[in-house]
Amino acid sequence: MRRFLPETLPAWILFIVITGLMIYQVATLAIVSLDRAAANDVLELYRVDERAFSLVQLLSAAPAGERKHIAAALSNSNYALAISETPVVTSPIAADDVLAELEDVMAGRLAKFGAVDARVRRDPASLPGTKNGGDTDDPDIGNVERDLLALAAKFANSDKFEASIQFSDGQWLNFVTPVTPVQPVLSMASLPLHIGVAALVLLICVWLIRRLTAPYRLMEIAVRRIGSDLKSPPISEHGSREYRAAARAVNSMQAKLREYVEDREQLAAALAHDLRTPLTRMRLRMDKLNKSALRSALNHDIGEIESIARSVVDFATMEVTDEEPERIDFGSLVYSIADAYGSASFEGGPPRSRSMICAARPVALRRCITNLLDNAIHYGKKVRIMLSQSDDEIVLTMLDEGPGIPQEQLDAVFRPFIRVDKSRNRRTGGFGLGLTIARNIARGLGGEIKLSNNQGGGLKTELRLPRAPARAAEPTAG
Repeated sequence: MRRFLPETLPAWILFIVITGLMIYQVATLAIVSLDRAAANDVLELYRVDERAFSLVQLLSAAPAGERKHIAAALSNSNYALAISETPVVTSPIAADDVLAELEDVMAGRLAKFGAVDARVRRDPASLPGTKNGGDTDDPDIGNVERDLLALAAKFANSDKFEASIQFSDGQWLNFVTPVTPVQPVLSMASLPLHIGVAALVLLICVWLIRRLTAPYRLMEIAVRRIGSDLKSPPISEHGSREYRAAARAVNSMQAKLREYVEDREQLAAALAHDLRTPLTRMRLRMDKLNKSALRSALNHDIGEIESIARSVVDFATMEVTDEEPERIDFGSLVYSIADAYGSASFEGGPPRSRSMICAARPVALRRCITNLLDNAIHYGKKVRIMLSQSDDEIVLTMLDEGPGIPQEQLDAVFRPFIRVDKSRNRRTGGFGLGLTIARNIARGLGGEIKLSNNQGGGLKTELRLPRAPARAAEPTAG
């Protein structure tokens, strides 16, 4: 059931609006239909009462022998009228309370004209398909005549009120009054109008909802941009009150993050500067020592401290480097980096395609690829490199021959200063920052790095980057 429900805020708003309008429209049509039926019933009772009053007033003044001729002259197919010695409505008891009350009202009004009894009965409509009226399919008749014939047919096939009124001399006035057909609230003629209005309302709702939610889409884009560039401009704080509050919160968060990162950069730079001076003094003092095992050990420790300091500085400053993105031939860049490693080889030979173009910061992307290659060669000895691409992304795959990583620790190695197994230590590798820096750079470029173990052994590293839109002068992938 959930898969059929909307997933975005505009879709949810539109779904709620359309559902509410449909429920309201159906309820309105039902209420109007019931009101029209109730009003029509009251109107029909009024018509029966008024027709009885007019006929009795006319016929009561005429001699008994002439009433039949007058009735015959006033009668037609829909409004039958007759004078007889017996009533058409034979039962003196009305079928329901409404008709019983109508009979009392009619008897009271007609008493002054000598009427002594009034009976009313409602007969059901004729069977469907009964042919009454003229031929509405005749092409020679006009629209008005066609509508009149169609209405006459509806009257002929509708319910009918039959009334019998007795004069004081014993004669009965019997007449028939057809019930006015109730036109449906929704018909085929009015359906296009309803559909048109509904479509217009839907289009207006879509337009308004898009305008209402447009700032939130811009906020989503801006927040994603903040993830890759903390120095991106702040979000506009114009719009609804809720949007302004959310925008202010995002801008405040961005300012605090930028301040935090800048503080970290300054701290790392200060640390590197402060460490460089005492380390230099220590090296100068060791040069005065005689060559010994202690001197070699101290030199090794100082070199390790310097390496740690450089790694920390690289990790702290990689996100705040002022470097403009460029269009880069990804295949050529990978080949130029891998060419410096004797243990790296390309599957199928060096890349020849010039269509692997991505938009990235050159120095940062080079550092990302270098860190991945360093990691693969340090722990896998030999590396096979493969390049592929699709319509929207470029994929760099590295397959090494190392021991791999336990499945449950594949994501942990991306955390700073984490070395998973015993073979990944300071004697055989770095300080646990290479993969962290590489993944942060990849994500900053809109890509991702994934690690997995090969079935035949070794580690599989995948770098996925978005492919830059091709320019008119650039060849497409073949």
